Amino acid sequence: MVAITYVEPSGSKVEINVKEGWNLMQAAVANGVEGIVAECGGSCVCATCHVYIDPERLAELPPPSEDELELLEDVKAERKPNSRLSCQVKANESLLGLIVTIPECQT
Repeated sequence: MVAITYVEPSGSKVEINVKEGWNLMQAAVANGVEGIVAECGGSCVCATCHVYIDPERLAELPPPSEDELELLEDVKAERKPNSRLSCQVKANESLLGLIVTIPECQT
């Protein structure tokens, strides 16, 4: 399990112990975190699981795929250098303590 902190659009923080191998979207939806829509269920086709990764930890993640980068061009909230789709970020031990902020809107 990997402890990940989600900051909901309201500013509330929710810490979840995420199974290694699960993506951050799965864990958020399974635990009722607010602000993740995940219309496509994690198939990387909708961009409604947009999050901001803690900028200081961004380099620890694998780079986004071309498909993810293309979808990030159409997110509703501001796209930032640390924007990622949470369905494309898998939990592993190296992400222990990661903070993920959910933007105010997804659709």
